[in-house]
Amino acid sequence: MTSTASAANPVRMAMIGGGPGAFIGPVHAMAARLDGKIALVAGAFSSDRERALAGGRGYGLPDDRIYTDWRELIAAEAARPDGAEFVAIVTPNHLHQPIAIAAMEAGLHVICDKPAATNLAGTLALHDAVSRTGRLYALTYTYTGYPMVRRARELVREGAIGTVRKVSAQYVQGWLADRAEEEGNKQAHWRTDPAQAGIGGCIGDIGVHAFNLAEFVSGLEVAEIMPDLSSVVGGRLLDDDCNVLLRFAGGQPGVLVASQICTGERNDLTLKVHGTTGTLTWNHENCGALRIDRADGRTETLRAGQGLAPGTRIPVGHPEGFIEAFANIYSDFADKLRGAAQTQCPIPGIAEGVRSMRFVERAVAGSRTRQGWVALTE
Repeated sequence: MTSTASAANPVRMAMIGGGPGAFIGPVHAMAARLDGKIALVAGAFSSDRERALAGGRGYGLPDDRIYTDWRELIAAEAARPDGAEFVAIVTPNHLHQPIAIAAMEAGLHVICDKPAATNLAGTLALHDAVSRTGRLYALTYTYTGYPMVRRARELVREGAIGTVRKVSAQYVQGWLADRAEEEGNKQAHWRTDPAQAGIGGCIGDIGVHAFNLAEFVSGLEVAEIMPDLSSVVGGRLLDDDCNVLLRFAGGQPGVLVASQICTGERNDLTLKVHGTTGTLTWNHENCGALRIDRADGRTETLRAGQGLAPGTRIPVGHPEGFIEAFANIYSDFADKLRGAAQTQCPIPGIAEGVRSMRFVERAVAGSRTRQGWVALTE
């Protein structure tokens, strides 16, 4: 008999990374615990003992469940009868793959901030580990958790805009418009360092979100890309601006724009899916709305609210956002761990990780050699 996770039967989680001063770790922790389905029972928040203790105590953990080494955490928690059932990995990118493989080989499930690894070879090795161990593995492609993104996906499949003809995805920010990595910004420092971030800069940090969202909503797979990546701010080793033409497997054209040097931009992620009878538009900065434009001039705006879109928790007119989107992925993950036959929406996993890293690696290589159209097939 299957059941969903609940406050009476929570899934036990350990978190690796996310210590004091981290950006994404606390978001994961809040999201995981939002619906009462998951309990944070252990963590390795820093290799520095005092910082680790400060982070763990801030989450209400006892000192004996606070670790300074992720290897120690995995070994100890896997051996405890009340130990963590899965680990959430929220470290810099270069640690994602080795931690995930070690955790799964120890019998733990994994949910990881994207990317799965820093290159395609590492991602494929992780794919093998997922298959070999049989553990559940998920990636937090956050925007798939937004209710109106999930509703957009449903509408496309229902034929609400006819047959998809074109997809446009844009994700632009301005926080790296100057050399923030030299001004004490920890996030900027590791995200612009190939040793920690991997082979892609902007393309790997936010471009893959736009890529994943385009495929998730449209139901189409990108078959070819024509990439043009740039390092606009002088001295950077990784790209900070990306323009990519897309060609989907059915022949449909598309375009992807991602940039972190657009001065004044905050977090503008916009997806447009153009069909034969209308266009769907979703924008992250107005995430509770989904617009449908028709050829006759009519515009319909759908709003998030309980019963109106998958994953909403509160009545229409009350905003939900970033943490709640993460929480939807964690909630579905917890239900799947507890044996639920179905979850609200497909959970991004290693298949999405492989596709995204293949996109990043071939965009970087194709842009460098100016070779034109590049296939995304194996």
